[in-house]
Amino acid sequence: MQKGSLENHLFGRGSAVQPLPWDIRLKIAIGAARGLAFLHTSDKHVIYRDFKASNILLDGSYTAKIPDFGLAKLGPSASQSHVTTRVMGTYGYAAPEYVATGHLYVKSDVYGFGVFLVEILTGLRALDTNRPSGKRNLVDWVKPYLSERRKLKQIMDSRLEGKYPSKAVFHISQLALSVLQLNLSTVHQ
Repeated sequence: MQKGSLENHLFGRGSAVQPLPWDIRLKIAIGAARGLAFLHTSDKHVIYRDFKASNILLDGSYTAKIPDFGLAKLGPSASQSHVTTRVMGTYGYAAPEYVATGHLYVKSDVYGFGVFLVEILTGLRALDTNRPSGKRNLVDWVKPYLSERRKLKQIMDSRLEGKYPSKAVFHISQLALSVLQLNLSTVHQ
């Protein structure tokens, strides 16, 4: 794809890498959400299992594309709530219930989408062993900041230089928080 992976744009550092402006980040998030919704509402209820920034490719106009279905799995039949499978995917993006039980729900990808939204907000990787110990797991670190509008500025990608609508950022943070706190075993749709 012309613009490569979202990972390069979000996490690339240096003078050659321009940070994505807020409107482009939002466009990518909406496109990725539509892609996941398409997979989840298809006749087969496809579960992607490895939703992350490196698996989001961008075309010339920054439209998000979801490639690489190597880990994808068909979802449960109408009479089942989940499929049981060997845990696969990338640590930090996989839903905790899936990691703990091997029960894979259509909504398991939604947790990864929540992690992805936090990365969009912060410009930081989900896991980074180079960060201080309390900040290595991005979701654990930023969850307390997501619920309060006044705290969000502390975790926002500094490369945005404050050029984002605070109301929109707060809405995205609330969405991220809500999907990161879902109990997938009780959500069957």
